[in-house]
Amino acid sequence: MDQDQILARITAMVDDERRLRDAVASGQIDSDTEQERLKDLERALDQCWDLLRQRRAKSEYGENPDEARVRPSSQVEDYQS
Repeated sequence: MDQDQILARITAMVDDERRLRDAVASGQIDSDTEQERLKDLERALDQCWDLLRQRRAKSEYGENPDEARVRPSSQVEDYQS
């Protein structure tokens, strides 16, 4: 995945997050379902942000950004920007 694809995926997941919050606010889904889905989204977002940071760091230091790999969610969970 290149940088533009990663950013597009991040944008799509943020949109999904907004839709989930709207769905629970309007009573379309219950808060337990929302929380479960949000946790999944947050893990995937952490992985995307990590991959994007890896690619940028590799580019900055003259390495091939295509060598960056998605790391397990347990490794990247709760990263702070």
